[in-house]
Amino acid sequence: MPGLNTLGISLARADLEPQSIVPLHTHPRATEMITILEGTVYAGFLLPDPANFFESRLFSKILNPGDVFVFPIGLIHFLYNVGHKKAVAFGTFNSQNPGFVIIPNSIFASNPPISDDILAQGFQLNKTQIAELRKKFS
Repeated sequence: MPGLNTLGISLARADLEPQSIVPLHTHPRATEMITILEGTVYAGFLLPDPANFFESRLFSKILNPGDVFVFPIGLIHFLYNVGHKKAVAFGTFNSQNPGFVIIPNSIFASNPPISDDILAQGFQLNKTQIAELRKKFS
């Protein structure tokens, strides 16, 4: 929205059909606060465990119209419409340029690509499965 330029905030609207998702993503430069306008949404984010680098804790909640949920800056999060009708979420960010990094696309559709060996070991998959994921996300 041009009227928000230089104010340090931005807005987004997500319209989700039933059983559709805003995929795992992060905003590296902003905290996001969502308000549910319509429908029922399952929202969550992952908080890395400081004691164990390889684990994280999921914070999630089923949200209904009027509910608000906050995704802290830089944390991986998602929205999923668990209802039987369209859901609408309105997001606000404390940055005019929050960034938007979709995790699966960033990993499996990078240019140049990440080595199949690295991805196979990192995700404990075989190279055929990695090839299938590259097709889906590129």
